Amino acid sequence: MLLALKLVLVPAFLAALTAAARIWGPSVAGWLAGLPVVAGPIVLLLALERGPAFAAQASTASIAAIAASEAFNLAYGWTCRRFDWPLALVASMAGWLGSALLIVRMPGSLGWAVAAACVAVAVSQGSMPRATGHVPVARVGRADLAVRMLAGALLTLAVTTASASMGPAWSGVLSVFPLLGSVLAVSAQRAHGADFVALLMRGMVVGRGSFAAFFAVTAMLLPLYGVAMGFACAAVVSVVVQGLTRRVLSGQRSAQAAAREMSRPQAE
Repeated sequence: MLLALKLVLVPAFLAALTAAARIWGPSVAGWLAGLPVVAGPIVLLLALERGPAFAAQASTASIAAIAASEAFNLAYGWTCRRFDWPLALVASMAGWLGSALLIVRMPGSLGWAVAAACVAVAVSQGSMPRATGHVPVARVGRADLAVRMLAGALLTLAVTTASASMGPAWSGVLSVFPLLGSVLAVSAQRAHGADFVALLMRGMVVGRGSFAAFFAVTAMLLPLYGVAMGFACAAVVSVVVQGLTRRVLSGQRSAQAAAREMSRPQAE
């Protein structure tokens, strides 16, 4: 049963997210990617296999790992404006790894994790490059979708299998490995260029609040109320916070539309 969940749960979420990118565009896809669509199921499986206390510690590490994800996004967002995707991917992975090595050495408290995540989001939001001009809606082929789903299944198997030897800190950090971000960023850059990547990464920044809320709830509730109650409450809180952040996303999209309208007379 658990093996079936590992092979199906995360790939199904990735397929749904890919469909969202195709229908609504990169900003909405990035916003939805802020939900714990990969890390949430992985930590749930850790809770079922290793117990609520282990999963609670991994949840705290997952919040701190937002900083590593933002390091990845920021490095990719800037590097892809000058270089092709292989070099951009190497630079962004180096940024993620360096941040992850620092995170696992941090105090394992929820307060430290939230502080690290907040600082990283603030820096990333202020430093991420801005898109200029029109950005088309993504079109993902079946082969790309199959690669994303296979990568999601492999990451889930790797993290849950190695959790016994890695401990909760690395389990939590690796559950937030930028699998989704790397696949989306590379395919976006190849198909549509750096502006599409910038919108995607900014959408991810907006969605971090619901991600952090989800794992803050699991970190606090899992040791007290168990797996079912802890994850049920976390899912509800995460969806509520995600709904609130939609206003921020709407504001970003309105600002982008206004900027395009202002630039039209100059182009003519």
